[in-house]
Amino acid sequence: MNTDKIVPVNKEHLLLMQVLCWLGPGVKILVGGIQAIKQVNAVHEERVWWLCITAAVVAVCFSLMFNNFVKRYTARILNFPERRKSLFAFFDLHGYILIFFMMGLGISLKHIPGMPAEFFAGFYPGLGTALSIAGVRYFASWCKAIAN
Repeated sequence: MNTDKIVPVNKEHLLLMQVLCWLGPGVKILVGGIQAIKQVNAVHEERVWWLCITAAVVAVCFSLMFNNFVKRYTARILNFPERRKSLFAFFDLHGYILIFFMMGLGISLKHIPGMPAEFFAGFYPGLGTALSIAGVRYFASWCKAIAN
């Protein structure tokens, strides 16, 4: 079955799908992390600096990893020989598996009983920032693609 006929869109629109898939969850997770920092701050004000440092380290580590994804999938999309591809072609099978694994892990972490708020206050702002940066990088790639 030729999947290119399932909701065909221009290649540039696939980059916009990447923007939505990275920036949307990034902002949501970042907001959740900021709320967790506020919750921890209300009880343990002295820990907030450590949480901010942790969030910065997490953001840098994940940004380095996500930067590779941005480069790889932007090149993949722009190098499609066809002008129009299926809306679902913005990831390959490996990408979909990775995204579902990361989503499943994130949902599982949120539902583990007894997870301290400090974990979410340090981890979520960093992860949300890194996801948002990846979304902005995809947006920059989209702007460059439509300019050409």
